Amino acid sequence: MLINKVKNHFSDDVLERKEAARLVSFLNPYSYLIMRKELELYNKIDSFYCDGILFAKAMQLTGKKFERVSFDMTSLAPRIFHYAQQKKLSIYIIGSEPGVVEKASLSFKALYPGLKFAGLRHGFFDTPVERENFLCELYELAPDIVVVGMGAPAQERFIADLKATGWKGTAFTCGGFLHQTASSGVNYYPAWADRLNLRWLYRMYDEPKLIKRYFIYYPLFFVVFIYDLLSFNFKKFS
Repeated sequence: MLINKVKNHFSDDVLERKEAARLVSFLNPYSYLIMRKELELYNKIDSFYCDGILFAKAMQLTGKKFERVSFDMTSLAPRIFHYAQQKKLSIYIIGSEPGVVEKASLSFKALYPGLKFAGLRHGFFDTPVERENFLCELYELAPDIVVVGMGAPAQERFIADLKATGWKGTAFTCGGFLHQTASSGVNYYPAWADRLNLRWLYRMYDEPKLIKRYFIYYPLFFVVFIYDLLSFNFKKFS
């Protein structure tokens, strides 16, 4: 089942080269609602992790222990960058508006000077042909790791289409991580927000556009999640 693809911890062996690409994404209360409407797409992703403490707590209602694993500098990103630097793996980062990824990469390069960047690109395409040509370019370039921040479900669709080209490597989605780093550097979250698991509260303060998500979609998620759990609706996520 798709819900069984949600892992409770991250292992570095995900980054090892396989016969086919390895696709990794993250679920939070908002993207869970999207996932329910995009089952065919989300079934193409190999592994999911709990993006945020609220989703991790919700997943624990299934009877297993889950921890927060998000692609940001308080969680998974430093581990990926350190591993890539150590193993001399190449990384291509795609996402956000023009200029954002370049600014964010300056922070990454400062922390990991030995990191090998295969390229940087914003996440917008003028035409489907431009997008298709770029996917082919990535296949030819063959970076070891691709990080994509386009928001759900566009980022999941992009890495699924990249895998379909025959590219072999590991792809991660990263949501708003690039924007956060470009605007505030690697220490986006204040220490108190990280320590108290109130990152969601700080994001709402920093990005007021997310207020609707937290006050409308998050409560809706809990209703839908409990319904899915009690009705054994998880069985259809296959």
